[in-house]
Amino acid sequence: MDAHAAADLRQERWFISLAVLGALYLAAVALRLLHFLGLPDLLLRRPTDLRRRYGSWAVVTGPTSGIGRSMSLELARRGLNVVLVGRDPAKLRDISDTITNTHAVQTKTVVFDLSLISTAQGDEAMRRLREAVEGLEVGVLVNNAGVAKPCAAFLHEFDAEAWMSMVRVNLWALTEVAAAVLPGMVARGRGAVVNIGSGSTEALPSFPLYTIYAATKRYVAQFSRSLYVEYRSKGVDVQCQVPLFVDTKMASGVVKATRFSPFVPTSDAYARAAVRWIGHGAICMPNAGHRVQRCLAAAVPDRVHDWLRLREHLRQRALFQRIRSERAAPRTSAMTTTVSS
Repeated sequence: MDAHAAADLRQERWFISLAVLGALYLAAVALRLLHFLGLPDLLLRRPTDLRRRYGSWAVVTGPTSGIGRSMSLELARRGLNVVLVGRDPAKLRDISDTITNTHAVQTKTVVFDLSLISTAQGDEAMRRLREAVEGLEVGVLVNNAGVAKPCAAFLHEFDAEAWMSMVRVNLWALTEVAAAVLPGMVARGRGAVVNIGSGSTEALPSFPLYTIYAATKRYVAQFSRSLYVEYRSKGVDVQCQVPLFVDTKMASGVVKATRFSPFVPTSDAYARAAVRWIGHGAICMPNAGHRVQRCLAAAVPDRVHDWLRLREHLRQRALFQRIRSERAAPRTSAMTTTVSS
């Protein structure tokens, strides 16, 4: 073999090696992307019968609107009886009637204003909740109730009680409700606790002007991660679901203003995906569109995220201030008229 042929052969081998390495790298990236988007879990480990796997009853907090209402209906559609926990008796009766008229399951309602947790009224409501679930085979708990207001505000713009009310609902009540149902799950050796967190704690480095909300949801994520490790050997799956924007009453003002509305699912669409993901890992983002957004967000530097979030939330702050002023104007006018009379 002459020198030119040997050189050509070496060059050909070098190109083949480079192509193989490139293919292996692309395959690794593709597999990582598929794992990041959660496709293996969705396709290979989807539970088919929650009632058989966990138990015949579910408890849902905040079931009268948004994600909570849709999750209650979806769990009932899958054959679970539902204990509905909320603060408005009329709305609880409405969702209870909707479930029983649509699905062949039972319901119970517990009136519980979670913002009163740790007070005498809250203690009494917690006692009623424990009585309601006593003797029931509670297989699934969905800790959905949450508060996002005050929203788009600096910390000093509201008094401490407004922020502490958010902390009581998003953090304290979630903890106490989980503690109330876990003993029965442990005794039966099966169950699932689903805590609804926020994608703001997983996909973004900061969430300015929603600081207390994001901080409480960060607690929910860490709380769930640790309980997942503690209880999985006891047959109990603990999970934190971290959705981005869902078209609910809580996020309606933001959703209408966002440019990414195609990535904003309805609460019903979210619930269908969310229920399929129960039992699949400590932290999950059930909606595919949300996972795509999270994947894209991971490529953006933290400083850019911080700047964009602050800019957007300042815009929302101005919008909400204008809305509050417009709502206050008729009341002020009415009071002036009354005084004049």
